[in-house]
Amino acid sequence: MRLHGIQVLRGAAALMVVLHHLRHELAALGLGADALAQLPLWAGVDVFFAISGFIIVHATGPAYEGPGGRRRFLAHRVARVVPLYWLVTLAYLAVALVLPRGLGDAGAAAGDPAYLAASFLFWPAARPDGSLQPLYGLGWTLNYEMLFYALFALCLGRGRRAAVAWTGAALAGLVLYGRLAEPAAAALRFWSDPIVLEFLFGAAVALIWEAGLRLAPPARLALAAAGICGLALVGGGEVAGFARPLLAGLPAACLVAAFALGDPRPAHKVWDPAWIGPLSRLGDASYALYLVHPFCLRAVREGVARAGPAAPLGAWGVGALMIALSVAAAVLTYRLVERPATRALRARLDPAPGGAGRIPNLVRGRGTSVFRGPEPH
Repeated sequence: MRLHGIQVLRGAAALMVVLHHLRHELAALGLGADALAQLPLWAGVDVFFAISGFIIVHATGPAYEGPGGRRRFLAHRVARVVPLYWLVTLAYLAVALVLPRGLGDAGAAAGDPAYLAASFLFWPAARPDGSLQPLYGLGWTLNYEMLFYALFALCLGRGRRAAVAWTGAALAGLVLYGRLAEPAAAALRFWSDPIVLEFLFGAAVALIWEAGLRLAPPARLALAAAGICGLALVGGGEVAGFARPLLAGLPAACLVAAFALGDPRPAHKVWDPAWIGPLSRLGDASYALYLVHPFCLRAVREGVARAGPAAPLGAWGVGALMIALSVAAAVLTYRLVERPATRALRARLDPAPGGAGRIPNLVRGRGTSVFRGPEPH
């Protein structure tokens, strides 16, 4: 059983992030993108976090509850996240070493071995300007993802509900500690941000799914409308603190529920897999799209700038070219790099029977298979 809706939502979230960064590249070329500036495209990250919470809980079955379950869970997560992220970080590091001035504080930090190690190991560390970002800036979301995975792994062994409850308590405790103690340590300041609560929203949807609740199409449409309207009300101005999970995280969870809580039986399907399949395949490549699109956007920007004035193409023409190149590069990266690398590392880290087998693109049933995670990441 393929959760096509969740895959489509993953692809949409990745495109939101692409458009969020695209408008800055257009502005650098002197092309206006006022319409994009009014949209909450930055909330694609919040949608990803809610999807992560849903998928990790939904796909965690008996295979992770027995002896060695925690190790297997982490092995699968590392195999899913690390290879492609390390490759793009190495590519960015090469650029930073060749053109340090062109990358600002990231280029200046590239010469610090401790900072580089932290960037590769998903440990929050500060740049010279004080921002808590890894060398490849998009990795900040993966630093949160890895925290969620680690805490969830520690809480495995007592069933899904207990794992969610204990993980929720740990994340809530971190947030409370951050608000009360205002820790000086960079990692604790970063991990105690209220945005981590968004994983719990998605996890709650997964528990609802496991309880057997399925919604009729009108209810799902209402949830989707609530999520879209909620994000639209926030607008283009990014919010922080507790406002972010409330104003962006909850609408994101509504979207996850709308796409996940349908009845999978053929008689109750709203979408026909014959036409939704191509859209869901963009979700397959959403992690690659998240990680490689900055290279594509900048390549088009530099190419257009060197070719002459961008005015003849206009914002729409240049933007379409940027999106097309980003999507094409993502699909190729997914097929030629990400998927083979993930399989190879998973086979090495989890050589047990079934551990190195085919990695499904989507959750199957209620059981033990592992979703190809929703990281944006």
